[in-house]
Amino acid sequence: MPGRALGRERGSVTAELAVALPAVVVVLVLVLTVGAASVARLRAVDAATAAARSAALGEDTAAQRTAAVRVGGTGTSVRLAHDGDWVTADVEVPVVGRLGPFGGVPLRATGHAVARVEP
Repeated sequence: MPGRALGRERGSVTAELAVALPAVVVVLVLVLTVGAASVARLRAVDAATAAARSAALGEDTAAQRTAAVRVGGTGTSVRLAHDGDWVTADVEVPVVGRLGPFGGVPLRATGHAVARVEP
């Protein structure tokens, strides 16, 4: 009667896969979103560094913002502040992609850089 035991098990792998597959998809979406957020964070820090360096060299405001957008990409926002001999740049960069079906809220990464004004 070994054939009867196998008959009762038929389709169990398919049922288990149907239950586990949504969890695997959710984990995959989360991993990809974390990866995209990490890349956006690096772009934001690099964009802030570029903007602060441009401001430290005495370039005009348009050049400072252009430097940040060139590195950060479309949708980059820049805030620059001068404090004596120091320039501070705060940059926000959009995270590419969203949390799949959960993503009604766009994600943004931030970067911060400080540079000393060149004489």
